[in-house]
Amino acid sequence: MCTHINVNVEEMLERGKDHEDTTPLAYPEPFTKIPPPVKENKPGQLNEKQIKQFFEEGFTIVTGYFTPEELQPCRDAVGDLVEDLAQKLYNAGKIKNLYRDYGIFKRLVKLEEVYPGSNILLFKQGKLPKAFMDLWSCDKLLSMVEQLIGSDIAGHPVWNLRVKTPKNNATTVPWHQDSAYFNEESYDHNIVTAWIPFLDTNEHNGGMQMMRYSHKKGVVANHTCCHDNYWYVVLGEDEMRKTLGVNPDQDTVMCDVPYGGFLLFNNLTVHRSLPNYSTDVRWSMDLRWQSPHEKWGFYNIADGVLMRTAEKGNITPDWNTFLKVNRKEEWQKRHYSKVFEADEFDTTVTGPWIGRWAITNENRHTQTFKAFSK
Repeated sequence: MCTHINVNVEEMLERGKDHEDTTPLAYPEPFTKIPPPVKENKPGQLNEKQIKQFFEEGFTIVTGYFTPEELQPCRDAVGDLVEDLAQKLYNAGKIKNLYRDYGIFKRLVKLEEVYPGSNILLFKQGKLPKAFMDLWSCDKLLSMVEQLIGSDIAGHPVWNLRVKTPKNNATTVPWHQDSAYFNEESYDHNIVTAWIPFLDTNEHNGGMQMMRYSHKKGVVANHTCCHDNYWYVVLGEDEMRKTLGVNPDQDTVMCDVPYGGFLLFNNLTVHRSLPNYSTDVRWSMDLRWQSPHEKWGFYNIADGVLMRTAEKGNITPDWNTFLKVNRKEEWQKRHYSKVFEADEFDTTVTGPWIGRWAITNENRHTQTFKAFSK
């Protein structure tokens, strides 16, 4: 059961304002030191080259890991989520057609055309289908994570289904480190992320770029908030050069990921997703793991879920307890309740990260955070 604390938002905003004047906390060892090799060979493990790249460059691309049959239940679950959204819009009179003939890569495009913001509504719903749970806690992924953080493994409380509709600025995410969305308790340990696309991804359809070596100092750089008209934090290239010692002109790596593979990185590796110029939705999911002995680093909103221990091996995750807290709803209800409860179709996104960094660009998301978080 997770515990909750009262957040002093004025204090958070003031701290964000002064963040650039503080000395960054540095924890390089968990992110750069390769752990002892796992003695037993297990299906799903990385090879030596991939492990070395993960710790030296901050990421690695894993290809041919899943068969289409293994990922199909997740694709089906995505289709179910789109169906739920379409029904919700239809029953509320927001749309006049359910567009059932379009499939998972086109249907949300049609919904977005007739009801702008549909992609954000789907992103905000926070439902975790059984197929996602099964993939997240599957034996071979846990055997891979074991090589990176040890044999005690928990799912981190932050996971996402990414909804990148074509030619939509709301789905283009700027440079950032994942720990910029967490609190300082996440800075000192490795949180492993697998970014799993549900189709081939590349520069044309909104693929990912990584900033290699950006994790090596073990530092979370100074971000600002919020990007353009959206809720994303931003890490500027000058700040990257100064604080992380990278050269964006040389260290930016385009990561094409074929279907069946994924991009593996940690919570300090700088990355971004590009615009989607295709005609299909670029669906992807990010799953995270960490040691259960470390703090979750997510503002005491939610705890993680235990998946494997050295003593017992794989265990059945306590999904019931994990799902008692929908983190997206929880923060909205706590700090945005006046609007959140009144309008289930609202597309404003707030979150605790907004108060952690200097707000250099006001928009409806930052304004709502400040107005309703008092």
